[in-house]
Amino acid sequence: MRGPLKTALAFLRNTWRGLTSMRTALVLLFLLALAALPGALIPQRSLNQAEVDKYFAEYPKLAPLLDKVGAFEVFSSVWFASIYVLLFISLIGCLLPRCYEYYKQWRSKPVRTPRNLSRMPHHEQGTLDASVDEVMASARTRLRGWRMVERDEDDGAKSISAERGFLREIGNLVFHFALVGLLIGVAGGKLYGYEGQVIVVADGSEFCNSGTYNYDSFRAGLNVDGTQLSPFCVRVKDFDIDYQPNGQVGDYRVDMEYQADDDLAANKWQPYLLQVNHPLRIVGDRIYLTGNGYAPRFTVTFPDGQKRTGVIQWQPAVPQTMLSQGATKFDPPGVVDDAQRRQKQLAVTGLFAPTASFDGAILSSSFPDLKDPAVAVDVLRGDLGLDAGRGQSIFGVDQSMVDQGRLQRVARQNLHVGEEVRLDDGTSVRFDGVERWANLQVSHDPFQSWVLLFSVLIIFGISTSLMIKRRRVWVRAVPHPDPDGSGSGRTVVEVGGLARTDQAGYGEEFTRLAADLLGTDVDHSPKSRAVAGPARERKS
Repeated sequence: MRGPLKTALAFLRNTWRGLTSMRTALVLLFLLALAALPGALIPQRSLNQAEVDKYFAEYPKLAPLLDKVGAFEVFSSVWFASIYVLLFISLIGCLLPRCYEYYKQWRSKPVRTPRNLSRMPHHEQGTLDASVDEVMASARTRLRGWRMVERDEDDGAKSISAERGFLREIGNLVFHFALVGLLIGVAGGKLYGYEGQVIVVADGSEFCNSGTYNYDSFRAGLNVDGTQLSPFCVRVKDFDIDYQPNGQVGDYRVDMEYQADDDLAANKWQPYLLQVNHPLRIVGDRIYLTGNGYAPRFTVTFPDGQKRTGVIQWQPAVPQTMLSQGATKFDPPGVVDDAQRRQKQLAVTGLFAPTASFDGAILSSSFPDLKDPAVAVDVLRGDLGLDAGRGQSIFGVDQSMVDQGRLQRVARQNLHVGEEVRLDDGTSVRFDGVERWANLQVSHDPFQSWVLLFSVLIIFGISTSLMIKRRRVWVRAVPHPDPDGSGSGRTVVEVGGLARTDQAGYGEEFTRLAADLLGTDVDHSPKSRAVAGPARERKS
């Protein structure tokens, strides 16, 4: 009986052999694609927490179950990482032995010519008015580019063994190693990359990549702590957008400036026209234009005559018409006492329409461009909860403050540009105009170029392995004797062929090759240098 140690070693050996087989690698690759489906169909916390919250609200029974299995964090879950790592190990484990086997095949000589070539799938035979040496010289010329070996046989006969299509296996290995490289590149991007979104008002406002606090949302790689971001600054000067008559966007672009490297120290700005699918590439980062919207400008004049102007982005609620909602918040000036200040904070909330359309007093928008801007505002006064120590959306107010009665509505009115609403304490709120804002996405992936390279190699490798075919051909030249046994100066030539892989297309190639070697046309009619004897036959 085998001891426990031998049993354990045998189990490990069999497990390793099973894991490193190509069949297992294909199964794991399929499982990886299958496991990625929930990440595409179910909202992910790392991408959009608001959509995850909405999913919980719509499916209160199903969502907690999905959360327990990590369906809202698929790509960082243990089970997805396990498949990823096992696939990586399986590919490496099955590729290394294949490389060694391919090296041995490359160094070895083509196999000897079979004794009976007529049993080959492709076979041609004929008699030539040439000596054996002349036939061999002609065959070597015709098979130039093939791996071939010439051998002497009995009774003065000679043969050539030739092979072609070794690059097929090279393409196969390149494909699989590139797939491993692609997995490493994607994993490296998740470890050392980051991605952030920031909204910048197109009135000359600036954004500097000096810390995560400057972003509206930021997603860091596992090895990114946010303290060593690529240093650069951008300034959004203007936003230009073209609309089609039906309201669809034709094109939009941002007139901006940027500075990086030496320009930062010299405070020198470089111009750039940022467009969709034409990112700004700077110090290893890419800046994309991903969205746009409107930022209404309000001026609040307090009873003592002091003024405060607020320009903050409002969120598009109806993207087709750019009807937007938001909240612009103000602190009263000159109030030192915190309790008194929290009683006099103001918030201008409501709807903004770039092209106003009214149904009675209800505001909507009929077109996304700025043709007749108007707002429907509620002015709230009281405690906005800005000092509560918890974050709140810039697009709205803390509803709990409204529910507690600490924030109350003091006015409601529709306003066009230049119009104002006056509050009971003499404060006035004027709608001064509109600015556009651009949503910028900053992406950093130091492995992006490697991912591109390996993607190209994958296409090259699979194309090579599909187009190139492994095939073998043998040529045997035997002196043709006269009936009395003396030499006649003629030679019996046999040509045999074998496709190592898919045979489609090799029959035509072999027919042309055999016709050249035997001196016949493709339709087997003899040329002047060939003598068609009764011994010639063809099998295919």
